Amino acid sequence: MTESAIDLESLSLRASLDACVKCTICETQCPVARVTPLFPGPKFVGPQAERFRGASDTSVDHSIDYCSSCGTCTLACPQGVKVAEINHHARTAMKQQQGIPLRDKLISRTTLMGAAMTPVAPIANWALEQKPIRTVVEKVIGIHRDAPMPKADGHTFSGWFKKHTPAPQSGTKGQVIFFHGCAGQYFEVQTSIHSVEILEHLGYEVLVPKQGCCGLALQSNGLYDDARKYVSRLTEQLRSVSRDAPIVTASGSCGGMLRHEAREILEMEDPELKDVSNRTWDICEFLLDLHRKGELDEELERFDVTIPYHQPCQLKSTGIGMPAIHLLELIPGVKVVESGQPCCGIAGTYGLKKEKYDIAQAVGEPVFDFIKDVNPELAACDTETCRWQLRTATGANVVHPIWLLHKAYGL
Repeated sequence: MTESAIDLESLSLRASLDACVKCTICETQCPVARVTPLFPGPKFVGPQAERFRGASDTSVDHSIDYCSSCGTCTLACPQGVKVAEINHHARTAMKQQQGIPLRDKLISRTTLMGAAMTPVAPIANWALEQKPIRTVVEKVIGIHRDAPMPKADGHTFSGWFKKHTPAPQSGTKGQVIFFHGCAGQYFEVQTSIHSVEILEHLGYEVLVPKQGCCGLALQSNGLYDDARKYVSRLTEQLRSVSRDAPIVTASGSCGGMLRHEAREILEMEDPELKDVSNRTWDICEFLLDLHRKGELDEELERFDVTIPYHQPCQLKSTGIGMPAIHLLELIPGVKVVESGQPCCGIAGTYGLKKEKYDIAQAVGEPVFDFIKDVNPELAACDTETCRWQLRTATGANVVHPIWLLHKAYGL
């Protein structure tokens, strides 16, 4: 299937369409519709509008472009209608009719961005803090001048991994494959390092094959064919070192791509992806499973702190619950308060775009206020872009939950 010929019939999404009873629950739960009249709601542009689209007529109301693809509508639907997925394909069809903007193509190449910024990290980070430069970028490319941007680390995770000495007990409990994702390779390197050190501390030999991008940003911006190629290449890379070991990731968005988006939105059904998807664990999910089996080291230092926690959309879509909360509360003295909000607004690259920035900020405002009220110094969130959004908006040190566990182990 080509990007220019998206057929919802062949993608099986219409199979869920007739289950829609127009109850409007998805409308009431949509974080975008509640802050802007530009988006009439997921039911209106999805199941309702889809009934008027034929296989050869993919035109849609332009308001669908304001859908952030957070997936809240699908999760909220009591009838099991794949609202977000239907909307995603309709929006992609519209973008392909009109032509995908250069900006959307550029911000989808996360590996290229990281590789370019890392060798010149101090200069790149400085440039991203300069208002005149950001203003020019906004006018020329369309990335909002105040949008949260990643900071280059100056060294890569894979470079650290090649030089590091594994813990003495590494390998006593078997092997795991670590999937770091683009951000974990270039921008959130410390999170990847902490993850490996904890896994080795618990007795696992950590395998890190050469790995590329999962294609999530490409898929989010309508570049389906490119995204499928990235997914296929990544699954080959992750399977190259072991066909049995669990695949553990500290990137909730990248893990969500392999477990949900690639299968539900890109409709990839190859056995290699199914194998990788079924073996992929979010790191907090993996560690909590060890706890339930009595295999987790629970000799943890005490920290008396209240942590505001926000669960990202991608983790919600995988249906794993909130393992981070249960894991963090194993640390003596730690109290976790959950945001109760559907989305922080960033939605991957959505909140970077100049025409959507204000909407993204309005969507995220309840989360921003929540963090400021509970603990304006320290908060936790599982995905990278969400942490960048929350750090920029609140000034808090927003960390991956694994950061706190690493400190509690004294590593």
